[in-house]
Amino acid sequence: MFKLNISALGVCAVLFTTSPRVHGEHIVIMHTNDTHSQIDPAADGKGGVARRKVLIDSIRAAEPHTLLIDAGDAVQGSNYFTLYGGEVEALMLNELGYEYAILGNHEFDNGMESLGKYISSVNAPYIATNYIVTGTPLEGKLTRYRIVPIAGKRIGLIGINIDPKGMIADEKSVGVVYQDPFKAANATAWHLKNNEGVDYVVAITHIGYEVNPLPDDIKLVENSEDIDIIIGGHSHTVVEPGSEKSHRRNAAGKDVLIAQTGSTGANLGVITIDTDNNTFSSQLIPVDSRLDGRVDDSILAKLEPYRHGVDSLKSIVVGKSRIEAPRGDERILNFVTDFIEWEGKRLNGNKAVDLGIANRGGIRTPMNSGPITRGGIMEMLPFDNRVVVLELTGQQLLDVFDTNVKAPRVGFSRPVAVVVENGHVTRATLNGVAVDPEKTYVVSTVDYLANGGDYMTPLTLGKVLNSSDRIMNLDVIDYIGSLKGKTVKENKTRRFSAADN
Repeated sequence: MFKLNISALGVCAVLFTTSPRVHGEHIVIMHTNDTHSQIDPAADGKGGVARRKVLIDSIRAAEPHTLLIDAGDAVQGSNYFTLYGGEVEALMLNELGYEYAILGNHEFDNGMESLGKYISSVNAPYIATNYIVTGTPLEGKLTRYRIVPIAGKRIGLIGINIDPKGMIADEKSVGVVYQDPFKAANATAWHLKNNEGVDYVVAITHIGYEVNPLPDDIKLVENSEDIDIIIGGHSHTVVEPGSEKSHRRNAAGKDVLIAQTGSTGANLGVITIDTDNNTFSSQLIPVDSRLDGRVDDSILAKLEPYRHGVDSLKSIVVGKSRIEAPRGDERILNFVTDFIEWEGKRLNGNKAVDLGIANRGGIRTPMNSGPITRGGIMEMLPFDNRVVVLELTGQQLLDVFDTNVKAPRVGFSRPVAVVVENGHVTRATLNGVAVDPEKTYVVSTVDYLANGGDYMTPLTLGKVLNSSDRIMNLDVIDYIGSLKGKTVKENKTRRFSAADN
């Protein structure tokens, strides 16, 4: 194991196998995923790139054979990305010395041209085993796999990427051809083991952990024979070392180590390969305030020119909040869906809107009681989304509810209760009134969902009546101004319920 003072750093370390230890060479793979532009510590006080660098530098100083890998979604989620479009994240990936990376879905948020420039500005090669990008701005910028000679061994790295359909807006991933992740992974891993003679195959993935019914890390293991380690991302899962989640048997009956660190850089993942015994250990090291006294001033100096713009947005107060809730809490979702209904009514000439629909994944931060700032709203709702008003049939609305039962990714502005038979919604009430499949309904939502994002295909069938010409977070600021006393009050009502018939 590497020679850090693990009690001081709060390391959770668990040996993956029970084979006897022999002192020999170790390969230490440090990894992150879904850091989402969290350059500074998050609202919970965890994370921050300067702190992360302390750990990375310490491990490199203690161990001669290290790798540093990112498993995607290094961007989008803070005003550093909103204001500077990935420049800061690329600078920090280079400053921390990342050696390999893969794309997450949010790397595509500013479109293909921007992504091509972003990849070119990052020193780490980007691996994409199941994407073909011929004829796109990404051509020549991605590699199918990498072989890394290290500590007398050879490691094969593959990158397994998410299906853009339903997760990335079509216009932002034009020309990307998605290949079956299991076939691509198996064929490449077999080639690496049998033709290239690598000792270990590490799959860096951005498909998630337990993302049913979609491809995910567990299914990848169960459908593979030649992968030894999976470094995952996308689902923001904290895979605890030594837990049942941290390993699965593959199709050949061999244990495969699975690792994922959560999100926002709250943890640094560390995998140690004992090359004598071919055993693996996994660790999670918290990135928190205990590291502040060891931060390198040079990295803070590099961030300073960017921090001024970010901090200036936090000085503009637009209202106040009575909500104190973590990200994902129903109270924040209710606030956003209420806004979407309000904005839809405004866009529709103050005509009634039956329902507002928001995607949970579009809400990126907690909400704290007290002053609400312009910067705070922009960080909570950072995406380039716009509110649209749609006309749907009742059957299409029922299909929306059915999609949400299978994977609850959206919230509603009014109470929705559905009845499920054999896994499908057969009837529903909206605001206590039965939904009529033959009736027409007016719904307001965001263009991401209207275009089929988060697998909301039924919304793509709606007729567009109106749409906002502004990014949604700017419209939210106007909405707060319309509230009595510019005060956001909490509503704890759970607005979507499902019951089996």
